[in-house]
Amino acid sequence: MSHKPDPNKNVNLIIDGKPVTVPEGTSILDAAKTVNINIPVLCDHPDLHERALCRICVVECDGRGKLAAACANDVWEGVNIVTINKRLVNIRRTIIEMILANHPYDCLKCARNKNCELQSLAVKYGVMSSSFENESGKHEAVIESDTIVRDMDKCVKCARCVETCQEVQTIRAINTSNRSHEFEVSTAYKQPLEDVSCVFCGQCAKVCPVSAIYGYDQSADVWDALNKSRDAKAACIKTIAQVSPAVSSILETEFSLAAGSVTKGKLAALIRLLGFDKVFDASIAANITSAGIRSEIKQRKNNSGYSLPVISGCSQGVTRYIRNFYPDFESHMSIGKNPRKLFASDIKNNYAKEAGLNPADITSVSFVPCLAQKYAIKSDKKDFALTAEELAKMIRLAGIMIETLPEEQFDINNINFTNDKEDQSSINKETINGFAKARKAMESIQKNECGADWIEILSCPGSDCPCGNCS
Repeated sequence: MSHKPDPNKNVNLIIDGKPVTVPEGTSILDAAKTVNINIPVLCDHPDLHERALCRICVVECDGRGKLAAACANDVWEGVNIVTINKRLVNIRRTIIEMILANHPYDCLKCARNKNCELQSLAVKYGVMSSSFENESGKHEAVIESDTIVRDMDKCVKCARCVETCQEVQTIRAINTSNRSHEFEVSTAYKQPLEDVSCVFCGQCAKVCPVSAIYGYDQSADVWDALNKSRDAKAACIKTIAQVSPAVSSILETEFSLAAGSVTKGKLAALIRLLGFDKVFDASIAANITSAGIRSEIKQRKNNSGYSLPVISGCSQGVTRYIRNFYPDFESHMSIGKNPRKLFASDIKNNYAKEAGLNPADITSVSFVPCLAQKYAIKSDKKDFALTAEELAKMIRLAGIMIETLPEEQFDINNINFTNDKEDQSSINKETINGFAKARKAMESIQKNECGADWIEILSCPGSDCPCGNCS
C-alpha cells in the first residue's frame, strides 16, 4: 500500500550542499526551486501531470548509481541530492544529441526560433550538433484549416499536447501510437484535424516546447494586402482592421513593456502606422454580438418553442464542438455571428456599399488575442485573423517603437448599438473556461439542471484566458 504524503509534515534534505525543508510530497524539481536551483526539463509542464519521458531532469540521490527523474520523484527525509556534476552534464548532453538526431536543423526559419525549449537546452549545454546520424525528414509540415501547423519532424515526443487534448480539454483529437523509436503523436488513422474531433482551441500548440505544433502565420499575406493598398494605381483596394483590446497585455509581454503602457490609443496608432486604411475597436463588434444574444434570449423566453439556454462561444471552434459532441444541442446555439465574423461581414457588405467599393477589393483583418479565434468554419482568403504574436512579428519588421507612439482614436463604426441595461440585469449568464468544464455544463443541460439563460464557452481552460470577455 503506497504512502499518502502529508502536506502538513516537513521533510529535511540536502540539494547541492544546501539544506532544504519542504512539505512531504514535494517533487525534487520543486524542492530545488525553493533554493533557486533550476533543474533542466523538456517534457515537464506546470499545468500538466508528471511524465518523466525526456529524462533531461535526472539527478543523483545519496550517491547511488541509479538516476532519478526530478519531475516524477518526491523528496524524502535526509536524502542528499546532486543536480549538477560532470556525469549529469554528459548524460544531458547525450539526451539532447539523441533528440537532435531526429530533429531538423532549421532553427533560423523555425517558428519557435529563440523561443524554443530544445534550442535553449542545446545552447545551455553547448550542443552544437549531434554525433548520431540525423533521421529527420520523414514527415512534411501540414497546414490545418489555416489555423494550426503540424510538423511532426520536430516532435520531441514529450506528449504534452496529447495530455492537454485528452485530459485538460477532453477533446481527444490526438493520441500517441507505437513504441520506442516509432513512437509518434497523431490523429486516428492519421486523418486531418478537420476530419477528427479537433475544435482548434490551440492549446496543443500552447504547450508544445518546440514547433511540432504551432499557429499558422498569415502575416505575410496581410503584408501583401497592405502593399497592394498602398499602390496608387489601386486606390479602390482597402485594408480594414479591427483590434481586440485584449491584445495590449500580450504586446506588453512580447516587448517587455510596463503593464498598461499599450493603451487603446496606441493600439489604434500602431495598426494605422502599419498601413491599414481603417482601424476599428473590436469591442464594438463584441458588444453588438452580446446585445444580439440578449435580444435572442428575450425572444426565446417569450416563445416556448425555442431552446434555452442559448450557447455561444469565443470562436467558431465552439460551434464545431457542439456539432461534434452534442449535435442534439445545435438548437441551443446562438443564431448570431461571433465578433470576428460579424466584423468581416459588415465590412464586406455595409462598409463596401457606403464607400462605393467592390467587396472583392477589401481585405478585413482581425487582430485577436489567441489561436482559437483564427479558426473559421468557412475560409475566406480576404478575411484574416492574426494573433497578438503575429502582430508582434509585423511590428518588429516595421521597426515600430510602441512606447513612442501618440494616442489616436479608432475610426467610427456606423453600426447603431444600444446597450439595454434592463436586459443585462434579467439574464443569467454563465461563462465556461475550457471544454472539460463545457462538457459538465452540457451534461447539466441534459439533466435539466442548468439554470442559466446563456452559456458562453471560452476555448482556453484557464481563468487567465487572454480573450478576457472575448472582445
